Amino acid sequence: MPVSTINRPMTSATARYADSLRLSVAPMMDWTDRHCRVFHRLLAPGARLYTEMVHANAVIHGDRQRLLGFDASEQPLALQLGGSDPALLAQAARIAAEWGYDEVNLNCGCPSDRVQAGRFGACLMREPVLVAECVSAMVEAVDIPVTVKCRLGVDEDDNYDVFASFVDRQVDAGAAMVVVHARNAWLKGLSPKENREVPPLKYDWAYRLKQERPALPVVLNGGLASIEAVQAQAVHVDGVMLGRAAYHDPYLLHQLEALHTGAPLRPRGELLRALRPYIEARLGEGLALKHITRHILGLFHGQPGGRAFRQVLSEGAHRPGAGWALIEQALEVTDRGADRAAA
Repeated sequence: MPVSTINRPMTSATARYADSLRLSVAPMMDWTDRHCRVFHRLLAPGARLYTEMVHANAVIHGDRQRLLGFDASEQPLALQLGGSDPALLAQAARIAAEWGYDEVNLNCGCPSDRVQAGRFGACLMREPVLVAECVSAMVEAVDIPVTVKCRLGVDEDDNYDVFASFVDRQVDAGAAMVVVHARNAWLKGLSPKENREVPPLKYDWAYRLKQERPALPVVLNGGLASIEAVQAQAVHVDGVMLGRAAYHDPYLLHQLEALHTGAPLRPRGELLRALRPYIEARLGEGLALKHITRHILGLFHGQPGGRAFRQVLSEGAHRPGAGWALIEQALEVTDRGADRAAA
């Protein structure tokens, strides 16, 4: 069932959503499911979280509880939609609003072959008029913000004015914010993984966009993998969006949150133990532990004992009956490894 918005103080929710612009976690296929998002929320209470991309047709015709269901603790939470049919996207956006999402985001950045074949994702940057029609239809359909996540261009495109014109057209259509993945999408000859690494980053395009359009909220995405990188870029834009770094080194989210709020850093083990009620509730519903632990393997990234932590969980979480005791075992082994390293 949709998450109820009854009795949720709108002024507080609106303020939380607005503040969450400063730090967000990118929508990532096969990664940012509801279990991942609950974990990330514990690490960064003030961050904005995004779902995996869901096609508008799936929202309309699919299993909505599986595709759209979320824990209320995940908010502020945005649903990222894929598609290129204005009417279908508008219908999907209405459903998202009914389910209690805080934002609907249109994907104009995914470069995969399957997405291209469906005429959505990054290839839409070549159809700015169609994208604007989609944005306008969604804006007309809902009262929550409609936003766009895009690249700088497609393939050999290397014209800032074309990129800026694409953004302007979406803002004119009603887009409330733009997330800029600051590299081109190569639709020929590169895999989705290579598309995240090979095209050069051009942060200056996002800087210029913000400088020339001070009223437009601009969030920067791409290549941000350390506190230093985030701090260096954040001064030029309204917010930063972390992708793979947030997944492979999730404690980075907690460090960034602490820097913003001034709150003391909590130990990794303490944060993980705060996830126990959620994990045990899901296990009680019949979920296998592996579906949650796959998202926490990077918690001790770069730390003494981190390899042992990953090993215990990777080898044991898939076994029948695996439960919280396995996580305690992983933490114990990790502590022993850290003690040995310190000796």
